[in-house]
Amino acid sequence: MLAIEPAADARRLQTGSYKSLFRFCCLTLVAHAAFAAVPPDLRTALDNFHAEPPRGWSFTQTTSAEGQSTVEHCDGGRPEFARWTLVQKDGRAPTADELKDYNEARSRRSRGGTAPKITDQFDLTTLETVSETPERGTYRCRLRRGESRDVTAPHLRATIGLHRPTRTIESIALASDSGFSPTLGVSIAEMKTTLTYSLPVGDRPSFPQQVTTHVRGRAFWFKSLDADMVVTFSDYAPVSDQRPRSKGQR
Repeated sequence: MLAIEPAADARRLQTGSYKSLFRFCCLTLVAHAAFAAVPPDLRTALDNFHAEPPRGWSFTQTTSAEGQSTVEHCDGGRPEFARWTLVQKDGRAPTADELKDYNEARSRRSRGGTAPKITDQFDLTTLETVSETPERGTYRCRLRRGESRDVTAPHLRATIGLHRPTRTIESIALASDSGFSPTLGVSIAEMKTTLTYSLPVGDRPSFPQQVTTHVRGRAFWFKSLDADMVVTFSDYAPVSDQRPRSKGQR
C-alpha cells in the first residue's frame, strides 16, 4: 500500500502536468491565430505609425477648449527645449506674463520624457474587421493597460481606419463602450478621442490633422467633468538644411 500511493500521486501529478501543458498549447495557438489574422497591410501601417508630427517638419498647432484658444508654432529645426512659440492666445497676441508662463510650462514638458505609443496598447488578439474594401479598411480591437495604474483602457475600444493602397493609418478613435467609474466618486458616461491623419503625397509623409476629445461625466455627483477639445495641425513645412557645406560639397 505504501508503494502504491506514491505511484498514484506521481500519476496524478503527471496527468495534471499534461492537462496544464495542453491548456497552454491551446491558448498559445488561439493567440497565434488571432495575431496571424491581422491583415498584412494593417500590420505594416501599425509598425510604421507615429502619432506625433514627423521630425524635420515645422507646423502650427491650434487648440480650442472651453471657450479658450491658443495658437502655437513648432520650429522643427530648433533644439527640443526651444522649438515652441506661443503665437496667439484667445485670438490676440500673448502678454509678457503669458509668454513667461508658457515658456516655463513648455520647458518642463520637454523634460517629461517620451509619450507611450498608443498602438502598443492595441490588443490585436481581439481584432475584428468592421468593413473592408480595396481602398479602405476599418478594424476594431480592445486596449491593453498602458501601465499598472491605467484604469481607463479596459473600458475603451479602438477603431482603426486604414488606407490600404498606401498602408497608412487615416484615423484612430478611442471610445468607451459604456459608462464606467475609473475611481471612487468619478463617473464617466461618455469618452471619445479621435485622431485623423493625412495621406502621404510625393515626398510628404502622413501628418496629424486633428485631435478631438469628448468627455461627459461627473465627480462626486455634483461637479461636471464635461469637456470638449479640438487640436488642429496646419502649415507643415520641411526644415531647411542650413548647415555650412564643406568645399567638397555642392
